[in-house]
Amino acid sequence: MNLSIVATLYQSANYIAEFYRRSSAVARQYAGDDYEIVLVNDGSPDNSLDIAKQLTENDRHVVLIDLSRNFGHHKAMMTGLSHAKGKHIFLIDSDLEEAPEWLISFSERMKSDNCDVVYGVQKRRKGGLFERWSGEWFYSLFKVLTGLALPRSIVTARLMSRRYVDALVQHQEREVFMAGLWHITGFIQRPMIIDKKSNSKTTYTFRRKMSLLVNSVTSFSNAPLVGIFYVGVSISSLAGLYTVYLIIQRIFFIKPLSGWTSVIVSIWLLGGMTISFIGVVGIYLSKIFSETKRRPYTIIKQIYAREKDKLTP
Repeated sequence: MNLSIVATLYQSANYIAEFYRRSSAVARQYAGDDYEIVLVNDGSPDNSLDIAKQLTENDRHVVLIDLSRNFGHHKAMMTGLSHAKGKHIFLIDSDLEEAPEWLISFSERMKSDNCDVVYGVQKRRKGGLFERWSGEWFYSLFKVLTGLALPRSIVTARLMSRRYVDALVQHQEREVFMAGLWHITGFIQRPMIIDKKSNSKTTYTFRRKMSLLVNSVTSFSNAPLVGIFYVGVSISSLAGLYTVYLIIQRIFFIKPLSGWTSVIVSIWLLGGMTISFIGVVGIYLSKIFSETKRRPYTIIKQIYAREKDKLTP
């Protein structure tokens, strides 16, 4: 098979029909009749599943993977990629903020640069001031805390070679952060400047971005643990120097020790730091606990396709 188009569905009922029409048109232009459209229903609460099931009944090119519940956007994408069969795989969101027609320009770039991945980068980050600002600090903090310089303002849309996707789906961690996995998988990757539309309000609230930041940093770096060590060494050094100072004062100057305020502040400071450091260690321990259980990151309820091509989970 020459081409697989992979997209996830979550509250996508209003977009599926047009997404299917445009994706089918560009797939035929790119690969003739040798393509598939893989849709992953990530526990969508609307009627996205029913609409997508109808597509599988009418078009043998459409494959629908229905997950048992909502597992999250990133895990649903990995599930779709692991089931894609194409020589080239075009990953894209189904909400039409990313145009299926980008496939053609991405393909031309892939051929001209002889690369394995062409990914979209926004010319100007969509959304309001807060959304743009929070997106910028996310990538800045991630770089500071992990040392990984991820491409900024990337979108889901990307055209990938078969060998790259085979390498990508070998990552089996339970906590999936796609931008990080795309980066560390390697191969030759090239950006393509695009203009992403804004059809709806982002579902990535400030709280979700903070959660994603903590998850991504602790998944890709031990920097917080190393930072705790150095903070502990610094505090111990300062405490040692202050102890020497107090001894000198006591021996040579016979000054009375005073200052309950400084003592209490020190106790509060060290107590707060201790609790926060234990929390950081706890996050890493919880990840180890999750990974050692080796639970699947998604569970497939059923796969729908035309009867002659029907698959079973």
